[in-house]
Amino acid sequence: MFPSQALLPAVLFALTALQALASDTFMAAVYEHAVILPHPTEEPVPPDRALALMNQNMDVLEGAIKEAAQQGARIIVTPEDGIYGWKFTRESIYPYLEDIPDPAVNWIPCTDPSRFGPAPVQERLSCMARNNSIYVVANIGDKKPCNSSDPGCPRDGRYQYNTDVVFDPEGKLVARYHKYNLFRGETQFNYPKEPEAVTFETPFGKFGIFTCFDILFYEPAVVLVSKMQVDTVLFPTAWMNVLPFLTAVEFHSAWAMGMHVNVLSANTHNISMAMTGSGLFTPDGPAAYHYDSGTEEGCLLLAELSSHPRLSPTYPPAINWSLYATSIKKFPGENDTFLRAVRKDIFTFSELRRKAGNYTVCQADLCCHLVYQMSNKRRDEVYVLGAFDGLHGSLIKYHWQICTLLKCQSTDLSTCGQPVETAQTKFEKFSLSGTFGTSHVFPEVLYSGVQLAPGEFEVLRDGRLESKHGTSKPLITATLFGRLYEKDPPHPLRTPF
Repeated sequence: MFPSQALLPAVLFALTALQALASDTFMAAVYEHAVILPHPTEEPVPPDRALALMNQNMDVLEGAIKEAAQQGARIIVTPEDGIYGWKFTRESIYPYLEDIPDPAVNWIPCTDPSRFGPAPVQERLSCMARNNSIYVVANIGDKKPCNSSDPGCPRDGRYQYNTDVVFDPEGKLVARYHKYNLFRGETQFNYPKEPEAVTFETPFGKFGIFTCFDILFYEPAVVLVSKMQVDTVLFPTAWMNVLPFLTAVEFHSAWAMGMHVNVLSANTHNISMAMTGSGLFTPDGPAAYHYDSGTEEGCLLLAELSSHPRLSPTYPPAINWSLYATSIKKFPGENDTFLRAVRKDIFTFSELRRKAGNYTVCQADLCCHLVYQMSNKRRDEVYVLGAFDGLHGSLIKYHWQICTLLKCQSTDLSTCGQPVETAQTKFEKFSLSGTFGTSHVFPEVLYSGVQLAPGEFEVLRDGRLESKHGTSKPLITATLFGRLYEKDPPHPLRTPF
């Protein structure tokens, strides 16, 4: 006798769980979505119009979810702002928001859609997960009423949160995360009162979740990995690429390597706003990634990942990021330095004038050391070694320590630090290190055309970032990006409660 139609989702979920338990790996997916945007307005649109726009985007996401499930994916991550877009006022976003309950209520919106009031977006996402027997991760907006007894209650009587939700293969809401570190311009949302460390268990590992700008801060990003010991981070984002250190693929891959976890990064795709770059990143480097600044197409990525990377025989050993650099004196040789801005951060640079050499550049408490050999020293390209140790940001400030081998935009040294996407120079070897005052350092290597370099560099236990066999493609930058979280000043925009 065959199981009844009503029991099929539960049976499929049970079988999927048993299959996953028997494996040390799982198939994961991320979808980079070219979001269909609403017409900008400062006034709220009617609820049916808001829902129609969100359904257009969910039509696209549903196609990606079905395809991912058919290819064996157990979980799929979709982007921040992927269902309704951005450029809202606090008032104009309201029709797009739903009341998202605490997952402890044990709710399957697909089978009980009206339990917490109208929730058509949660219902549809839940059904996508249930109908395809896959975990679905999406970013939507949460609204929570408040009153005058709450001293932090906004004047309109409600909190509005940028929110990630996760539905399991039965369609049950298993995770809800309110973004803690809002990017400038997100004035339509409120800051949560406290940071949330949101995790959930699956048959294929322990997962944590946060959103976009959160990745640059201690809470919740570092807490989830260091204290909550998650295996995989789910990362919906709407990341605007900023060369030379903060393109999505290079920084998110570097963060996965520096924190020794899997990161499933799904970016919004909008080339007019420099939004592209998604990937499935591991402690060993990218398993799959996508960067496309030339078309308006979305992209589905899949890869097989370790369920428990800490148990892998290739799991990276602990690194003392300052051990080598503090053990040597400054390298001899040409070391004339000059100051130039990377965006608004003033770096200390030294030009690499020869085909090979040893260089040291210092700023504040950071000294950066470089040993290198170019394959050819071109007259039309200039490279520098740079150091930065200080606060970054205009309003929201945070402390960086950066050592970088960097291509300048032209032979004019005044262009050093300006964005560069192409290069011609390859390096036979490089070894970069620094006297970092933090254990949180993220290694980046970026090739011409904003391409990563999987398998072509390594980080030694003494903190040196080294090329393995020479660079196979021309180099834009090799960087060690450090974060001194303890030196961050208080956040100027969070309202004390």
